[in-house]
Amino acid sequence: MEARTSERWPKGEYLYEPKWDGFRSLSWSEPEIRLDSRNEKPLLRYFPELVAALRQLPPGTVVDGEIIVEIDGATDFDSLQQRIHPAESRINLLSEETPAELVAFDILALRGDDLRQAPFAERRAHLEALAEDLEKPWHLTPQTDDVEIAKKWFDEFESAGCDGIIAKDPDLAYQHGKRAMTKIKHRRTVDVVVGGFREHKDGGKIGSLLLGLYNTDGDLHFIGHCSGFPDVDRVEIFERFQELIADDSFGEDARVPGGQSRWSGGKDLSWTPVRPGVVIEVSYDQLEGERFRHATRFHRWRPDKDPLDCTTEQLELPEGPAFRDVVSR
Repeated sequence: MEARTSERWPKGEYLYEPKWDGFRSLSWSEPEIRLDSRNEKPLLRYFPELVAALRQLPPGTVVDGEIIVEIDGATDFDSLQQRIHPAESRINLLSEETPAELVAFDILALRGDDLRQAPFAERRAHLEALAEDLEKPWHLTPQTDDVEIAKKWFDEFESAGCDGIIAKDPDLAYQHGKRAMTKIKHRRTVDVVVGGFREHKDGGKIGSLLLGLYNTDGDLHFIGHCSGFPDVDRVEIFERFQELIADDSFGEDARVPGGQSRWSGGKDLSWTPVRPGVVIEVSYDQLEGERFRHATRFHRWRPDKDPLDCTTEQLELPEGPAFRDVVSR
């Protein structure tokens, strides 16, 4: 079961939980120990340290949850991504250096009984009872039926790696593959400098703009990209930046856009630097360190803004409790 994204809180009676920044997974116990992704791909080879955790589940039990890696009190998605590696030796090393953990938030089967048709409130009660017998690295995500408490979590738990709040209908059966939950996400705006672009795969029009912010040393650091342009505007934007093509844009010692990796899926990630003079306002939902976790949303051009005023000081870095202060156990 998946969630549709919203910037508004739903009306009505709901149960609210933090959404943790990790890999969605299904944990299966004996007779077949499995750890599967949302699209049913096996993940256990990448997280061998979780075999013991899966064996804690009673036979015939399936738990829905999140695989996370915690670094310095918060979930760290970059460290989690590094675990999807072809080399077993690398996986084994990282399993010791940055061990993964499991956050449970739903249960689909318990001791051979299929619970998918049971209302969510009933499934949660079963999960809470099960969680009393689960030890590290298991965690139970917190839950409340008070929207005001959920709104506090929305602001306060971001420091722990919470990237939004999930609202669930307490009477809803588990609906596989359907967006039957609501995810409320953060949305903030920031003024950024365009440091380059990628051409659209069709050619002759903009694919995405590469964005930067100046740090205290005066270097322009790559911070993310913006790609959601109407097709009718892509040619005009592409032609506009042809006049600004330069040899470089981001600082010599600064963070720059990445190239091919195991995450790129063979996509052409070549990019063209431009003179850093164009400023745009974008909105973003989440930071990963000092870069945007996801693609940003274009709002408007800012010809009135001095590029040098677009600094990393604009970013709102979350403060609040650590991950272990939020989850149970």
